[in-house]
Amino acid sequence: MSVATDEILEKLKSLTLLEASELVKQIEEAFGVSAAAPVGGGMMMMAPGAAPAAAAAEPEEEQTEFNVVLEEFPADKKITILKEVRAITGLGLKEAKELVESVPKAVKEAIAKDEAEKVKKVLEDAGAKVSIK
Repeated sequence: MSVATDEILEKLKSLTLLEASELVKQIEEAFGVSAAAPVGGGMMMMAPGAAPAAAAAEPEEEQTEFNVVLEEFPADKKITILKEVRAITGLGLKEAKELVESVPKAVKEAIAKDEAEKVKKVLEDAGAKVSIK
C-alpha cells in the first residue's frame, strides 16, 4: 500500500460506527454504488454495524392460486370421472371427454386452496388420481 492509502485506512479505523455509516452513504451517493451484498453470494462490501442484505430481503410470497390436475384413472371409472369433470368444469360432453382422455391435464386452474381440495376430493372419490399444483 502507498502512504496515502495507509493514512486513509488509519483514519477509517478511528471512525465511530455512526461516522462510518455516514461515510458509506456519502460514498454511495458520490459514486452511484451500493454497499449492499450482491444477491446470490460473492464478496461483501459493508460498513461495520450495517445490517446484512439477507435480513432486509422480503419473505417469499405464499401461493394463493392452485391447479387441480387429473393424473390418471382406472378404465372402468372413465364414465364416472367424465361426469364429475363435466359437473366441475361446465364443459360439454365432447370437451370433457377430450380433457379426460388427455391426462395428465388440469381440470381447474388458478383457484383457491379450499376449492382445489374440494375438487380433488370429488375426483378421488370417483376413482381418479389427482394432484394439486
